[in-house]
Amino acid sequence: MRYKVTFVVGLALGYVLGTRAGRERYEELKKSARELAQNPAVRNAAESAGQTGRQFAGKAFTVVSEKVGDALPDRHALAGRVRSLRNRAGGGGGEDDWGTSNT
Repeated sequence: MRYKVTFVVGLALGYVLGTRAGRERYEELKKSARELAQNPAVRNAAESAGQTGRQFAGKAFTVVSEKVGDALPDRHALAGRVRSLRNRAGGGGGEDDWGTSNT
């Protein structure tokens, strides 16, 4: 409950300060953010962080694949099973067994 109240108070404070600052301050912040995003040092840091993340994701995928092995069905068999279940349920539209929409 305390976290919800803190969130609502922060939201209200942000709204009040935002409306007081007005359009000029918004444009000023937008310009600063654009300049920061176009800074070569920031772009290089973001690119290297992205590459590092992709490398770690690849390593994690390899480790998980080795540990799981053949326990999971291959991608094509799983896609075929999903398609057959959708067709059996009426084409994937309408309502499911619980009466909720499948949109």
